[in-house]
Parts: sequence; C-alpha cells; structure tokens
Amino acid sequence: MESNAMTLYKLIILFILDKVDFPLTNAQISNLILEKEYTNYFTIQQAINELESSELIKGDTIRNSSYFQITDAGHETLSFFNKEISDAIKEEILDYLKENKYELREEVSTVADYYEAKKGEYIAHCYVKEMDSKVIEISLSVPTEEEAIEICNHWRDKSQKIYAFAMKELML
Repeated sequence: MESNAMTLYKLIILFILDKVDFPLTNAQISNLILEKEYTNYFTIQQAINELESSELIKGDTIRNSSYFQITDAGHETLSFFNKEISDAIKEEILDYLKENKYELREEVSTVADYYEAKKGEYIAHCYVKEMDSKVIEISLSVPTEEEAIEICNHWRDKSQKIYAFAMKELML
C-alpha cells in the first residue's frame, strides 16, 4: 500500500508539471501538495528525488531554489497512468493552478544568480523571462560577494522598475 501511495504522489507531481508551461520550484510544488494535505513534506521530497533520478522530471538549481520541468519520459509515463489520479484530485490541482498561475509564473520568471568571475570580482546575472524569451537581462560586475547577493535579493522587487526605466531612456 505504501508504494501505491508513493506512486500516486509521483503521478500528482507529474500532473502538476504537465499542466504548466513553465518550471515550478520545489517550494511551489510542495506548497500546492501540502495545502491540499495530500501528504507531508518529506514524502514530497522523496517523490521529487525519485522522479528526478528516474529522469521523469529535470531540475535546475539557481541560488537556493530548484526548478523542475516534466521530461518527455514524464509525459509518456503520465499518459499511461493518468487514470490512477482521481478526478477530484485533478480538479483540485487544476483549480489551484487556475487561481494561482499568474503568481506562480511571476515567481519563476524573475531570476537572479551570481558567480565569482575572478578573485575580487563577482557577476550578478539577473533576467526576466516570458515563455522562452528573456525580456530583460543584465549582468553587473561588483567587487564583493555581499554586493552580488544584495543585487540578487532586490532583483525580483525592482526588475519591473528597471525595465520601465531602461525602455523609457532607450526610446528617447
């Protein structure tokens, strides 16, 4: 029975990722499943890890967040076992995604990371994505890791303002 439950949790994760056209963070997937009280946090993490190990989902880590997308193998697996997820669970997930899609997309479309370019120089790389295109992308060279972190921390809140300023200035 326990393995059947784990299979269901994996299918739920595949179903969630199948219904969005952008990656979701580990936190977003976990929050949805926890909010609906399907299982606990540790079981979700085990299911995500097993799905990634099986290459049914692929992950990408940026700073402290892991972003996940369903793979072709994940789509195929879901198509075979989709009926194992109850209609009630599917409906709850679809309702949640419909109500929160804008916030979920906004959260993952504004990305900021940094890296050390050479000793005493860090690059803060920030961008905003819409679908597969970057609307704005900026890389700033700064002398300390703390400054790079600070830039990354403020990017989400300031990106729209920076984009509007750049457009205004460049269109004059």
